[in-house]
Amino acid sequence: MESYLISKLILREIQWECTLPITRITDPIIGERNFHIFYQLLLGADLQLLKSLKLYRNVEKYELLRNTTAMEEDRMNFHYTKRSLDVLGLSCEESNSIFRVIAVVLKLGNFIFVPITNIDGTEGCQVSNVYEVQETAQLLNMEAQILINCLTRANSSNSAQEDVGCEMDARQAATNRNTLCRTLYSRLFTWLVNKINESLKSTQREKNLALLDFYGFEVLDHNSFEQFAINYSAEKIHQNFVFHVLRSEQELYIREGLEWSRIDYFDNESICELIDKPSYGILSLINEPHLNSNDALLLRVQQCCAGHPNFMTTGSNSMCFQIRHYASVVNYSIHRFLEKNSDMLPKYISAAFYQSKLSLVQSLFPEGNPRRQVTKKPSTLSSNIRTQLQTLLAIVKHRRSHYVFCIKPNEGKQPHQFDMALVQHQVRYMSLMPLVHLCRTGHCYHLLHVKFFHRYKLLNSLTWPHFHGGSQVEGIALIIRNLPLPSAEFTIGTKNVFVRSPRTVYELEQFRRLRISELAVLIQTMFRMYHARKRFQRMRHSQMIISSAWRTWRECRFGIPFTGRRHLWSLYRVAREEYRSLKYKRQVRWAIDIIGRYYRQWKIRQFLLTIPLRLPPNTLSPLSTEWPVAPAFLADASRHLRSIYHRWKCYIYRNSFDQTARNRMREKVTASIIFKDRKASYGRSVGHPFVGDYVRLRHNQQWKKICAETNDQYVVFADIINKIARSSGKFVPILLVLSTSSLLLLDQRTLQIKYRVPASEIYRMSLSPYLDDIAVFHVKASEFGRKKGDFVFQTGHVIEIVTKMFLVIQNATGKPPEIHISTEFEANFGQQTVIFSFKYGGMSDLAQGPPKVTRKANRMEIIV
Repeated sequence: MESYLISKLILREIQWECTLPITRITDPIIGERNFHIFYQLLLGADLQLLKSLKLYRNVEKYELLRNTTAMEEDRMNFHYTKRSLDVLGLSCEESNSIFRVIAVVLKLGNFIFVPITNIDGTEGCQVSNVYEVQETAQLLNMEAQILINCLTRANSSNSAQEDVGCEMDARQAATNRNTLCRTLYSRLFTWLVNKINESLKSTQREKNLALLDFYGFEVLDHNSFEQFAINYSAEKIHQNFVFHVLRSEQELYIREGLEWSRIDYFDNESICELIDKPSYGILSLINEPHLNSNDALLLRVQQCCAGHPNFMTTGSNSMCFQIRHYASVVNYSIHRFLEKNSDMLPKYISAAFYQSKLSLVQSLFPEGNPRRQVTKKPSTLSSNIRTQLQTLLAIVKHRRSHYVFCIKPNEGKQPHQFDMALVQHQVRYMSLMPLVHLCRTGHCYHLLHVKFFHRYKLLNSLTWPHFHGGSQVEGIALIIRNLPLPSAEFTIGTKNVFVRSPRTVYELEQFRRLRISELAVLIQTMFRMYHARKRFQRMRHSQMIISSAWRTWRECRFGIPFTGRRHLWSLYRVAREEYRSLKYKRQVRWAIDIIGRYYRQWKIRQFLLTIPLRLPPNTLSPLSTEWPVAPAFLADASRHLRSIYHRWKCYIYRNSFDQTARNRMREKVTASIIFKDRKASYGRSVGHPFVGDYVRLRHNQQWKKICAETNDQYVVFADIINKIARSSGKFVPILLVLSTSSLLLLDQRTLQIKYRVPASEIYRMSLSPYLDDIAVFHVKASEFGRKKGDFVFQTGHVIEIVTKMFLVIQNATGKPPEIHISTEFEANFGQQTVIFSFKYGGMSDLAQGPPKVTRKANRMEIIV
């Protein structure tokens, strides 16, 4: 039942609450904790989740939770919260995104801004704990420098460069950080409410139960804009209660002509006008554009509100004013009123957070979309509060409302303590005594004549199902007169029927419920009788059809008209013989099925037992495709067995390899993945093993001394290849050595190292799709890459070199390099970019010779 009630929450009523200032995030009240979800997440989440969110269990490590304590029940409440998200239909990805945003709020609160003085004398700031920035950027899936810029530089262009935007001092940066924390939490709350209501929204038209939990009246030692907004909301709700319960109810009694003595009550309409009156209310004065300081605001409020009975000033030098609310007099400090009223997130911060690759964060900052042109000035917090509160009251106006008042027993929030004076004060200002007086002397329930008559007319046999005796008022009088209830409990007005006590309403509903049960039994009785009669009529009609068909068949089959019992006996004998014949045929079919089933089982057993005997001697070779012929009904089973047998043969074949053979097979498989159907010369390399060391360099004593110095002991590939000159395109022989960590080019005679390129510096290898043996190794734009540029090689082992280089780079960097195969691509020759262009010369494969390389300006043409 609880889940059903929660599923019927009204969207706009829930959303309004989060419009009020969420200052608890950054400025919690002394003695109170921050929002519970922070403590639940830190205590209840498992180690894996905390590690992914970059969080620690210790509450004291977070500035937003400093000087507060976590409780043991937070651990269990987190599991309830997480399970509730699953029940409400949120996916695992959405739940994780919610926890990531909460973690971002906690980590943003830990940002420490240290003031610095620039060379030009201006004040700036920087973040001292950079590791927090890095972890927060990882949670947001955005670059850390963008996050630093939007918090330390005003009007940043959301770039990763460090010198973008105007620098802010540490105080301004801390203010933006706190605003960002509040905005993130507030928008996440609103998004979650929208998501829950969207998943629970019903397509069918049905009744909804809405629960509205509202702020209580607040009077603190220091009251600011937050308490002003909360108390204004309480005033509007109290005015709604007074109008719809105390005022409207009594006006209804007078309109209906009932005898009534008016009950006096306190009406706070004048207090609401003091706050939200157009042009001259306090909320309107706060939004006046020419007010640029709190002093000017206080002066303006005193000028416009002076003389109002519920407005008071506290002195010429005091920055405060007082309002006599319906609960008590509250003293408000004007300090930071304008700042809190316009507590809006700057546009450049929204644009920076829109660059996050986390979809939830992008949806929280739609105004940061560069494609979205927003020319409208953002509304202030007070305007939002007034507008949305009016919308809320307009929704509640058309609903049937039930009010639950919470009474605070003592100021210390202690159990078993009852402060009589405090309770009496609350009962008095909530207008509960007039409400009790109204309930005792008035009527608890009323309904229009039409609705009352249609709802309760079934209680009287004269009005059910149709009443033809007169008007509806006369019918209502008949219903009330026939009830075993006192007539004094009912009063018939001009348009409504009034019921005095709740017990009478309950008994009236009980009579209706019993009557509905009686009518239901009556309807069931009539329906069963109707159904039984229809079934009897169908059976009787069927019997007549069967009898008629039987007589027709007998006369057509035997030519004997029905004359008596003797003829029936002869027909019985004929029917018995036919039955015996049919029974014999059925037994024969049964025997055939049994024999056929056993024959199939015998064939299956024979096929499975003779498979090993009918396999050829060389069947263990993976290349063998021979397989015994199977019966037609075993074709599918034979195909599956053949596939399983082939995989087993491949498994035996692979296990026969040693480690060296496995490495070579891995290289061959890698070459197939890279070059198959992409490089024309790949087919020629399939039948040749990858030897690697073609010049036996590993046994050279001079090389052993050199590799010990460069840490290139393990040689993956070594051969004399042609290095293509960059200026003329001529072929220059050179010794190419590929180790597990680098690429080396050596003099083929003296073994002197000319170039040594680490494997991590090579990021791409480019080839043509033709039969040529040319490959270009692209080097990153480091100091070596900018000076020397890319390398161009020509060798008959180009497939082997590229494959081994691919595996070496993948093992060194953890990710594979890019293999680019095209007829035209670019290469970097130091300070110049050259375009390689491959052209097919039209020669046959047998007449294929070395390619012709020509350098023309910034193009190098290769004719294959």
